[in-house]
Amino acid sequence: MSTAPRLTALDALHRSLGATMTDFAGWDMPLRYASEREEHNAVRTRAGLFDLSHMGEITVTGPEAAAFLSYALVGNIATVGNGRARYTMIVQEDGGIVDDLIVYRLGETEYMVVANAGNAQIVLDALTARVAGFDAEVRDDRDAYALLAVQGPESPAIMKAVTDADLDGLKYYAGLPGTVAGVPALIARTGYTGEDGFELFVAPEHAEQLWQALTEAGAPHGLIPCGLSCRDTLRLEAGMPLYGHELTTALTPFDAGLGRVVKFEKEGDFIGREALKAAAERAETAPPRKLVGLIAEGRRVPRAGFPVVADGKVIGEVTSGAPSPTLGKPIAMAYVDAAFAAPGTEGVGVDIRGTHEPYEVVALPFYKRQK
Repeated sequence: MSTAPRLTALDALHRSLGATMTDFAGWDMPLRYASEREEHNAVRTRAGLFDLSHMGEITVTGPEAAAFLSYALVGNIATVGNGRARYTMIVQEDGGIVDDLIVYRLGETEYMVVANAGNAQIVLDALTARVAGFDAEVRDDRDAYALLAVQGPESPAIMKAVTDADLDGLKYYAGLPGTVAGVPALIARTGYTGEDGFELFVAPEHAEQLWQALTEAGAPHGLIPCGLSCRDTLRLEAGMPLYGHELTTALTPFDAGLGRVVKFEKEGDFIGREALKAAAERAETAPPRKLVGLIAEGRRVPRAGFPVVADGKVIGEVTSGAPSPTLGKPIAMAYVDAAFAAPGTEGVGVDIRGTHEPYEVVALPFYKRQK
């Protein structure tokens, strides 16, 4: 028996804007409002407004909150400054990635862990199980927040029109409490598009008021509403991993080329330490496969699961693929055998329904914004 999808506080507004809705991780979410390409290009050149209320917020409080999170996650949460955020991961004992996360330090003994929508319950359950023995509390705050994002080069100008918070002093991967268009919010300088931008955590009852205010403030700057479809092509161009594609429980952070998030030097033990040490050694001496970028020489679009081939043999698998509006060509991320991972490696292709389409191997990301 299927359950009805969850609705964000902005559901009626999305429908009034003519959004095409889709089920995503149990939520009814806007896929697009009009043209995916137009929405993508707006974020690259002007600004886009997203509803991300499907993300999962988990609050951790208590005298040992930092020590607990450093034990439960691979990062050193004890070194996160007040008002700062950190990208990290939660793994299994065998080092397999359960989810990638952003942890915000909200106060001396208060943290907010933001999990991907599809993994929020899994992460909540894991943290709840791991907190035993620590003077800390894990709280499910998914219903306490709506999350809006303004992304793109015009986003600072748009935000300055609706808040007097110190945006110039707000660094990348930092957050501060403030008021935006009269609404109390946690203002975070984070995003998943490869552009400058802000994510705004607010009470659900304030979401529509904030959306309308941002829409009005953004109109002179070319801001338009954006759905999940362009969010995917934006993050793909920026080489950002997506859980279930580039990240899975079958892979460790070192397999995914993200070993930098694992902090062996931190005090005390942490879940997965021994398995991750072994994974780190493997990655240095004999990496099984590496994550690379692929750019099509033709027009056919690769999709997740398509085999990557060379010399008539399968050497890897596409994890994400789509047409790139910015590059004007199909692109993909793929795990390939280490011998074929160097940028410029010749003879690499993708098996698209029986035809080996030629692809250029490149370093990630495909796109990097000009500072």
